[in-house]
Amino acid sequence: MSSSTIKQQEMWHQYIDTKDPAIKEKLIIEYSHIIKYVAGRLSIYFGSNVEYDDLIGYGVFGLIDAIEKFDISKGVKFETYASLRIRGSIIDSIRELDWVPRSLRQKNKELERVYAEVENELGHSATDQEVADKLQISMDEFYKLLNEVNLSSLISLEEFLEQNYEGGISLTGNSKEDKPEGHMEITEIREILVDAISKLPEKEKAVVSFYYFEDLTLKEISAIMKVSESRISQLHTKAILRLRGKLARHRSILSE
Repeated sequence: MSSSTIKQQEMWHQYIDTKDPAIKEKLIIEYSHIIKYVAGRLSIYFGSNVEYDDLIGYGVFGLIDAIEKFDISKGVKFETYASLRIRGSIIDSIRELDWVPRSLRQKNKELERVYAEVENELGHSATDQEVADKLQISMDEFYKLLNEVNLSSLISLEEFLEQNYEGGISLTGNSKEDKPEGHMEITEIREILVDAISKLPEKEKAVVSFYYFEDLTLKEISAIMKVSESRISQLHTKAILRLRGKLARHRSILSE
């Protein structure tokens, strides 16, 4: 056991025994790196529309809540528990601002549908121009729309799968539940998803791989691909629109 782990355990036991605000402050400092990591991951949805420092500020409340409610006796790793609390706190804070109007959510759904339609008709990944033509808008209007809908895409592909398919299909291959009756459907959907990812344009595929499979932050992906963070955010949005459009189409076929 490392010295840092022993130090953390000692702080936890002291805090549990005394609820000393000074020890809580030390725990906040000790685990502040989790806020930076979660904020760095979530910033891919916002580009330059929300300041990174604001995300950090919202995340602090999640970390404090996690420290106050954490039950060390359950054997759950605090970093995992805190990450979920911090992520929830940031998303809840953003949603409370109510800057994503219903019309923008509708545009997001429309873009998902258009990507799926164009790619089904053409048999290949739709270019920006092809999607813009289908929407009957200019390229400038298309890129503006893409940046706008990114703000309404707070739900990641993982969450989309969990909310829309029984079994909580994971992008990386693990199901939340293993119900025999749903196994065939889960396997089929996962195969569709893997195939859809393999057919993404190269840069979008790279962003999906770095973000969902290697757990990198927006800043880290930007550095590796040597393009701006806003460009990475845009590539992520297009990839998710394509993938969610195909999965939504699959779901509609199943329900027919």
